[in-house]
Amino acid sequence: MLPCLSKKLFGFDCLGCGLQRSVSLIFQGEFINAFYMYPAIYSLILLFITIGINIFIKLKKYNLIINTLAIITITTIIINYILKIII
Repeated sequence: MLPCLSKKLFGFDCLGCGLQRSVSLIFQGEFINAFYMYPAIYSLILLFITIGINIFIKLKKYNLIINTLAIITITTIIINYILKIII
């Protein structure tokens, strides 16, 4: 695993800390642990899949879908980060 540069240099987690380990847990089949490691993982995967599908098949409500998924993902990342700092 690649070390987190922010954590190594400054001593605190960044907004992406846990993402790499979460993806690794998904590949190992540990889906619940992947969510606990990085709660935004599933909305992020869904966002990337939607962007990938739109490359081949043009979706009618593409902008609405992407914006909604992006807002959900960003909100989840920020809430998770705040909870990490507080707890």
